[in-house]
Amino acid sequence: MRMENAVMSLEQGVTGISVGDESCGRMGETGYFDGFRESVKPWSRIPFDEIESKIRRLFEYLRGFLQLRTEFQIGLEDDREKNEAFMNPIAPFPFDPYDPEFRKNPYPFYDRLRSETPIFYHGDWDLWFFTTFEDISALLGDKRLGRTMDHVLSPEEVAEKRRAANWERLPYFSRYVRQNFMEKEGADHARLRKLAYKVLTPKRVRGLAPRIQEITDRLIDKVEGRGRMDFIKDLATPMPVLVIAELLGVPEEERHRLCPWSEAITKMFEPAHSQLVEENAEQSAKEFSEFLLELVARRKAKPRDDLISALAAVEDEGDRLSIDELIATCMFLLNAGHETLVNSAGNGMLALLRHPEQLEKLKSDPSLTKLAVEEMLRYDSPLHLFKRWILEDMTYKDIAFKKGDQVALLYGSANRDPTEFENPDIFDITRRHNPHLAFGKGVHFCIGAPLARMELQITIDTVLRRLPGIRLADANPKRLKGFVFRGVEELPVEF
Repeated sequence: MRMENAVMSLEQGVTGISVGDESCGRMGETGYFDGFRESVKPWSRIPFDEIESKIRRLFEYLRGFLQLRTEFQIGLEDDREKNEAFMNPIAPFPFDPYDPEFRKNPYPFYDRLRSETPIFYHGDWDLWFFTTFEDISALLGDKRLGRTMDHVLSPEEVAEKRRAANWERLPYFSRYVRQNFMEKEGADHARLRKLAYKVLTPKRVRGLAPRIQEITDRLIDKVEGRGRMDFIKDLATPMPVLVIAELLGVPEEERHRLCPWSEAITKMFEPAHSQLVEENAEQSAKEFSEFLLELVARRKAKPRDDLISALAAVEDEGDRLSIDELIATCMFLLNAGHETLVNSAGNGMLALLRHPEQLEKLKSDPSLTKLAVEEMLRYDSPLHLFKRWILEDMTYKDIAFKKGDQVALLYGSANRDPTEFENPDIFDITRRHNPHLAFGKGVHFCIGAPLARMELQITIDTVLRRLPGIRLADANPKRLKGFVFRGVEELPVEF
C-alpha cells in the first residue's frame, strides 16, 4: 500500500489502539493525532520535567505510527528482520520510566504490564522486559542467561563486542567496574566469589554491629537538638559510606571522597544516560582506582584488620586475587553497598511514615524490626531493573530469543505481583511470606545482603527509639530521576 493511502487510513481511524493511559476507539477521534497536537502545545509555562516528558511521549507517538506500517505492508516485504521486530509484543502504553508520573508511582504501570503484556520488547533500548515474579524468579536461575557473554564467545567475538560498546573510550570504568565478579559467569564468577566470601565472612559482618550502632548514634547526635533533618542527607547517605569505609580500612581523612565517586559511577547503569554521565563515571573510576592502588600497596606493606588487607592476603588452594580483581572487588563493594542502602533506607522510612498504624505497631514492638525491613525492601525496592544476556538461542513461553539478546528483569514489578504476595499493595510489617527479589536470587544473590539488612535494622530501630515523634515534613518528597535505582533525593522529617 502506498504511504498516502496508509496515512489516509490512519486519519480515518484504526480501532483498538491504546495511547498513554487512555484506550482509544478510533484514532481519528481521540488517538495519536490528538495526542500529537496535545504534545506540541506552547511550552513556555510548563516546568522542564513536563517538557522532557512531553518530548519523550512525542517520540513514542511517532514510534507507534511507524509500528503501524505492518498493517499496511509499507516497504517491509523484503526485510524479514524488520518484519520480525515489528511483530514483537510491545507495552500497551508508551513505556517511559523517566516520565515524572512513572517516577512518582510506577506500580500502577507495572500492574497493567503484568496483566496485559507481562513480556514485552522495547525497541529504543533493544531490551526484552519481564514483569512477573514467576518469570523473573525462573530466569534468575536459568543458566541460559548470564551477566556477561564473554565465556560463550571466542576471543575475537569478545574483542568485537567490547569495541562496539566503546570500552576503549572508558578504559578505567571498563577495567574495574565492568569486570567485577558480579559481571562474571561460570568458573570465573565462582572463583572470585569464593575468594570474596573467605574474607567477607558472617563473623566479620556481625562484628561490625557495634560500629554501625556507634556511627548511627553519632549522626543522630548531630541533628537531635534541631528538631528536624533531611533523613537522606543527614543519615541514610553518610551511614553506609562510613560503614563501607570502616570495613575496607579507608583512612578517615579520605572518606569524604567515596560518596561522589560512587554516585558518579552508579549513574552509568541507567539505560538512558548522557555523555557527561560517562565522562564523570570514567573520571571517578580513574581517581578511585588510583586511590585504591596506593592504599593496597600500603596495606600489603603493613597489613591491618580490614577488608583490603584481607583481600590482598586471601588464598584458596594457591589461588589469589590479581591486583585488578582486588581493586574491582573493593570498588564494587562501595558502589553496591552505598547506593542500594541509601535508597532502601529512604524508601523504607518514607513507607513507614506514610503508614502511621504500621509505624505505631513497630514502635510498640521493636521485635518486628526484621520483618519490617524485609517489607520495606519488597514494598518499594531500591533496585527496579537488572539485566541479563541470552547465552544461546532459546524459547521461553513461546517467544523465541536469540543468542545476544538482552533482557531486563523488573524487580520492582515482581515484588508487587499478586500471584506471589497477598495484597501486594498493602504495606504490612508483619508479613510472613515475603520471598522478595530486592537482593536478587541464585548464583548472583547479593553478597552484601547480610550487611545491608543489619545496617537497615540498626538504622530503623535507632531512629524510632531516639526520635519517637518522627513525622514527614513533606508528604511528597522529590524522587530521583533514575529508573534502575529507585529512591528519594531528600526526605525532610520533623521530630
